[in-house]
Amino acid sequence: MIQRKDFLPTQAADMAELGWDACDFVFISGDAYVDHPSFAMALLGRYLQAKGFRVGIIAQPNHNDNRDMLRLGEPRLAWLVGAGNMDSMVNHYTSSKRHRKEDAYSPGGRTGLRPDRATLVYANACKRAANRPVIIGGIEASLRRFAHYDYWQDGVRGSFLNDCSADYLVFGMGEKALLEWAQGARAGWHSARLASIRGMCVMVKPDQVPEDAVVLPSLEEVRTDKRAFAIAHKLAAREQCPVAGKPVAQAHGGRVLLQNPPAKTLSTEELDEIYELPYAYEAHPDYPEGIPAFGEVKFSIANTRGCFGNCSFCALSFHQGRQIVCRSHESVLRQAKLLTTLPGFAGYINDVGGPTANFTAPSCAKAREHGVCPNKNCCGNKKCDKLMVSHRELIILLRKLRALPGVKKVFVRSGLRFDYIMYDKEQTFLNELVREHVSGQLKVAPEHVSDKVLRLMGKPSRELWDKFCDRFYKSTRMAHKEQYLVPYLMSGHPGSDMEAAIELASYLRQHNIRPEQVQDFYPTPGTRSTVMWYTGLDPLTLQEVYVPRDPREKAMQRALLQATLPYNQAPVRAALREAGREDLIGYDKNCIVPPERGTPVPRRDAPKGRAPRGGYNKPKGKRR
Repeated sequence: MIQRKDFLPTQAADMAELGWDACDFVFISGDAYVDHPSFAMALLGRYLQAKGFRVGIIAQPNHNDNRDMLRLGEPRLAWLVGAGNMDSMVNHYTSSKRHRKEDAYSPGGRTGLRPDRATLVYANACKRAANRPVIIGGIEASLRRFAHYDYWQDGVRGSFLNDCSADYLVFGMGEKALLEWAQGARAGWHSARLASIRGMCVMVKPDQVPEDAVVLPSLEEVRTDKRAFAIAHKLAAREQCPVAGKPVAQAHGGRVLLQNPPAKTLSTEELDEIYELPYAYEAHPDYPEGIPAFGEVKFSIANTRGCFGNCSFCALSFHQGRQIVCRSHESVLRQAKLLTTLPGFAGYINDVGGPTANFTAPSCAKAREHGVCPNKNCCGNKKCDKLMVSHRELIILLRKLRALPGVKKVFVRSGLRFDYIMYDKEQTFLNELVREHVSGQLKVAPEHVSDKVLRLMGKPSRELWDKFCDRFYKSTRMAHKEQYLVPYLMSGHPGSDMEAAIELASYLRQHNIRPEQVQDFYPTPGTRSTVMWYTGLDPLTLQEVYVPRDPREKAMQRALLQATLPYNQAPVRAALREAGREDLIGYDKNCIVPPERGTPVPRRDAPKGRAPRGGYNKPKGKRR
């Protein structure tokens, strides 16, 4: 039975039981404490603990109460602060800026247990409670380390490090930078040496900027000049390479944000060590109602890190990096065997993957040898000639996992790049995926079908998507199964005008695809797409891009993706009429939406018998 002693201490009584008089680090997090490697506070806490440091956890504290902030006492070395596994603003608000009804990372899914921009609030609360060094990190701080566009304020904010009382900002995954800082602080390193650690940002005086630093347009410039904002993003993105990246500097008033080069990528051995630390694999006993997000990952295995996919709306390359590193098969198998012994395991490993499950090797020989390549478009909108494609290691790993005693089924539910699958000359992986690792539906992300939008998204062409669909259903028939593709689709992305939205809606109608969920584009910090949204410029080319900002147009574009829903039919008809596409209103097989009740239907378009109520007849044949 899981007990409090199986977790890192969260109360003074836990410390007393361990014989601790103080913690070296106190980790403040916006998430509830789940001792599982999918949760940053557990992974980093266990890692520092394994290296000889005492780490305590204060999850979702009352930041207005110093007594709560100091329930573990003052940390000897530093406060560690993170908003949680999600940006707190994304956690709180939908893309239409409405409050979400559930927080999956809080007990029972309750909302209101963390503040907006939690990193800033917690960092300031730590300084008030005890004047010890404050290190901020996690996805929220990492993507806001430079001046950034804030969707909720509709303006440019400065670096989070400049906006709060924190002393250091760890960007990226953080293990190496944090461990080096911890060891240096314990050894009594001078503050200047601590400030030079790779993978960290600090605020410095203008005369402390290294000579080789790449200088971005200042905060004041990017606030008033959108072209300068786009240039700043482009320059910063170029330097996010752990091998060849240079320091990056951006003036914030009289101080300068200095980003040191990224931390070196973890080795396979280091990744194995981190994921095999003694996690409890449970939510803390303080949460009898459970943590909704934990149910999704409890019986899942992280196998890879990094992604070279180049999706414009994804911040992975800016946070986790483009270099691929995988765990050894032996390490993954040991974790799988451990999962089979946990209470509640029913024989199903829910996922084996990472940011992109089928990226299990460097993109090319140059990336394998040097970790850097001037061509960062490995397989975005088009395939690089140097791209090496192989699913061999993943196939072998999945076969080993299937053979384990007690394992009935191994699913692959992480993101899969369908274009990478198509570039593989062998079809072994797709055939085995369909036969062994899909449960009725395979979720993939074409995102759109308009090639002009796909180019800006960094996604492969519609033609390649159609070929993948054909290949998937062919493999499904060969496996004698009835399985379907579930496409993830996005509305309102920069470049998507009404013509492109109608093109997507027509495609869905022609292929009888009825998406249950669609995502309206969400401008989050750190992505090329967000730069396009704010500036109207593609930062790679500085060419103008159409941006659908009008709320009414955004609502119509979203409605077009789910035109069969009764409440969407009125805005869809309005959109089609305004676009001069009334030919798509009717009962013909190519029409997107039926006319209003009582509207006369042209004879050539009229169906036999009465018109169906509330929609059109469902075409025969298999749906995708």
